Amino acid sequence: MSKFKRHQKILEIIARETVTTQEQLLDLLQAEGFAVTQATVSRDIRELRLAKVQTRGGAIAYAGAQNQEGESGFPRFRAIFREAVIKIDYAQNLIVVKCYIGMANAACTALDAIHWPDVVGTIAGDDTILIVTRDNDAAAALVEELHRLLEKPGK
Repeated sequence: MSKFKRHQKILEIIARETVTTQEQLLDLLQAEGFAVTQATVSRDIRELRLAKVQTRGGAIAYAGAQNQEGESGFPRFRAIFREAVIKIDYAQNLIVVKCYIGMANAACTALDAIHWPDVVGTIAGDDTILIVTRDNDAAAALVEELHRLLEKPGK
């Protein structure tokens, strides 16, 4: 399997589980069918810029890199989002993001890592993400920002 798919899976795993060690992440990846070594997991952690943070429960666990200002500019998010998304549309305060089959969870995990202030919540299926915003204006503004993220660099 490709490095991109492995990176997607790592982001999904750390979003749903408290992962406290590289060994635990290695075991979880192997359980998901990824033939990886400790060295590969270590390199992936560096490339994804994962950091250990204190969870609400007090444990120290891996979390995705975040821009301190909560902006959507960090490179990994952009890469995952660009690779996954086909179309973005909205109605009132609901945003629907259509993705390639099997990629919505990774894109949603990356989206959630941003902690957009006007996003009430997200939910992802296999090829669709639903984003609920506080109001219609917030949805319109977020759709604009998400469309900008889909543009190629330098545009």
